[in-house]
Amino acid sequence: MMMKKPLLSLLLICFALVAFAQDEDVFGISTKAKNPKSESAVGNITRNVLEMFSLELSTGTAYSQFSTSFYTPNTALYPNFSQYQNFDNPLDISEENPLEMKSNDWVFPVFNAGLRINLFNLLTIGGGYGQEWGDMSAMKGGDFEFQFEGASYQASKLYGTVGLVLYDAKRRQAFLRWKYRKYASANFYMQSELTQRSKQVYPWRFILEGEFGQLKMKNFVDGSLTANGAMYEPKLAVGDKPYMGIALRIERDFSEYTKMFIKGGAEFRDFTYSASDFSEVQDLKQTLYGMQVGFAVRFPGTKRCKIAGCGVVMKHMHNGIEYRGSGIFNYQNRKVGQWY
Repeated sequence: MMMKKPLLSLLLICFALVAFAQDEDVFGISTKAKNPKSESAVGNITRNVLEMFSLELSTGTAYSQFSTSFYTPNTALYPNFSQYQNFDNPLDISEENPLEMKSNDWVFPVFNAGLRINLFNLLTIGGGYGQEWGDMSAMKGGDFEFQFEGASYQASKLYGTVGLVLYDAKRRQAFLRWKYRKYASANFYMQSELTQRSKQVYPWRFILEGEFGQLKMKNFVDGSLTANGAMYEPKLAVGDKPYMGIALRIERDFSEYTKMFIKGGAEFRDFTYSASDFSEVQDLKQTLYGMQVGFAVRFPGTKRCKIAGCGVVMKHMHNGIEYRGSGIFNYQNRKVGQWY
C-alpha cells in the first residue's frame, strides 16, 4: 500500500508535465504564462497594460422620436404651436390632462471616437467623444402640431460605456465542453473532435453594453428674439440629467489586434424647450434607435521582430523576450504551422 502512493504521485507529475508541454509551442511561447515583452520589469508591465487598450472609430445613423406632454396656460407663448385640421375642435388640456405629442425623424450622420479597456475578457470599460446631426419634424397630437423653428440640430457628447462579454472564444470552449459531456472520456473519437473544435479560431464576440454621457446642443437657434431684442437665443437645451443607453455590440476579430464591430441599441435623453419670453419650459424626451459600424485597433504590447534573417512570422522568443513576426493585421499566435 505504501508503494502505491509514490507511484501515484509520480504518475500525476508526469501527466502535469505532459499537459504543460502541450501548452507550449516549439518557439517557447506559453499560452498560460505571460512572456516578458521588454528587457526591464517596468517596460514589461507597461507593455502588458498598453495592450489592454484599444482605439476605435465608428459611424452610423439613428431613428429619432421626440415626445412631450404639452401643457401651458398661455398658448400665445408658443407661436409655433397651432391647429392644422378640424378647426371646430378647441384645445382642451389641463395640468392633469396634457396633450401628448410625438414626432419621428432621422439622425445622420453619427460619428464616435473612443478608447476602450478589456478587463480579463469579461468586462469592457470605455469612453469617448461623439458628434451627430439630426432633423426635427413637427410634433403632432390630435389636431394640433408643434413646429420646431430650427428644423435641424447638431449635438456633441462625451460618453462612457460599460460592457459585459456574453459570448466569445473562451465561452464557446466552455459551451463545447458542456455539449460533449455526454461522451465518455474513453470515446477517443468524440474527445478528439472536441479538442479540434475547441482549438479552432473563433473570431466573434457578443457584448451587452450600457452607455451614459452628457450632450451639448449646437446650431439650434430659434427665430424669436430675446427680451432685450439684441440677440438670438437657443430655445432647445439639454437637461441636467445625463442620457442613458443600452446596446448589443457584435465584434469580429481580423487579428489579435484589429477588429470590426456592429452596435445597435437605444438611447434615452431629456431636453427642455423654452417659451418665447423664456418664462416657462416644456419637457421633451428623445428616444434614439441607432445602428453603428466601426473599426478598432488594440495597441500591440509585443514588439515587432527586427532581427535580420529571422523568418518566423508567429510570436517567438529572442534572449527570453517575446517578439511578433508579422503586422497587427495578421493573427500573431499561430501554434499549428505558419502562413504568410
